[in-house]
Amino acid sequence: MVQAALNGNRPRSESPATPFTNAEMTKSGREAVAAGAGCIHFHVRANDGAESLHAEDVAAALQAMRAEIPETPIGISTGEWIVRDSAERQRQVNTWNLLPDFVSVNFNEMGAAALADSLLSRGVGVEAGLGSVLAAEKFLGSGLGGRCLRVLIEPEEQDLAAAIAVVVYIEGFLDRSGVKIPRLLHGHEQTAWPFIDLAVTRGYDTRIGLEDALSLADGSPAPGNGAMVAEAMARMVRGRVSQSTSV
Repeated sequence: MVQAALNGNRPRSESPATPFTNAEMTKSGREAVAAGAGCIHFHVRANDGAESLHAEDVAAALQAMRAEIPETPIGISTGEWIVRDSAERQRQVNTWNLLPDFVSVNFNEMGAAALADSLLSRGVGVEAGLGSVLAAEKFLGSGLGGRCLRVLIEPEEQDLAAAIAVVVYIEGFLDRSGVKIPRLLHGHEQTAWPFIDLAVTRGYDTRIGLEDALSLADGSPAPGNGAMVAEAMARMVRGRVSQSTSV
């Protein structure tokens, strides 16, 4: 499965292709699904373009996206930089009256376990974001491993060898703890495209989009999320073919 990460916390100045308004995000989401994306992840924006967890902004974004791609699972970010105070973040999330199919919760952040637990109790899937060994330790210590939708293995290192080393450490933690939920592996910037190939070799889901990189694999500017998903799908097919012929 390829997840499309539509925008992240990037400013519009970084790429004109990054969607900000609900109209832009629904168009981008539709193009990503047409290219093969199995689910959509995005960061909700308020009318002024700032990231938001306010109930009215979340509801407006979800309504727009579901009207465009009603059969596709839709998830949003709960990153602590959106609302710095963990208690206030929890309060805002508690006021949501329209719920996404899933959210991403970064387990290195303050209040992550409580936030994840409260969303799980409301029937919202949780992607456990593990960007470091510390995040993996906190996730396993939370006791939520068997309840989450999937883990996101997402090392922050830009050196490929160092990033792969973190992946191996996180995998070891998960394996030893017996956590059996699906794994999604994705990189960021320099590791975004190499990690598509690594996910194939490991049999993991993966993710791509303008949140994770601004260019296609050849370094040319990405014209949109649809083009990025299409390239990721093609790479995955080539990777699977290569694996089957080498056996």
